[in-house]
Amino acid sequence: MHPLPGPQRAPGRARQLVWIQTQLVKRSPNKFLALASLLCALVSLSNAQCSFKEVKPGTTHCQDEVDKTWHAVGSQWRNSECMDCSCGRCCAAYSTPRQFPDDCVSVFDSEACEYIVHKKNNPSVQCPVYASVGK
Repeated sequence: MHPLPGPQRAPGRARQLVWIQTQLVKRSPNKFLALASLLCALVSLSNAQCSFKEVKPGTTHCQDEVDKTWHAVGSQWRNSECMDCSCGRCCAAYSTPRQFPDDCVSVFDSEACEYIVHKKNNPSVQCPVYASVGK
């Protein structure tokens, strides 16, 4: 098991963006422009753990970009980076813990494709997770 690197975002970031955009809508003479920027900000936060790829009409197979394995269009698989994939998209097969007690640590188990949150000084004691992102 090893820590999986990734961007660390503040848990309230989406809430802050919504509040800022709401204030812009109230004060802005062009409310539609402010509303459009709010929607763009929310869309960028909604599928942060997914990537999408265009499947051209008539395609029968696609290649996993990580493992370089071939798959039939319409099939689903999990690759070696714990991503659940189809030919059109790949999404993380796990959720990433964001809020848990300070005396705990999260460790990624790449075989089980999940984070384990346990006490820093005693790995046999699991900790509660208050908030997570993904899946």
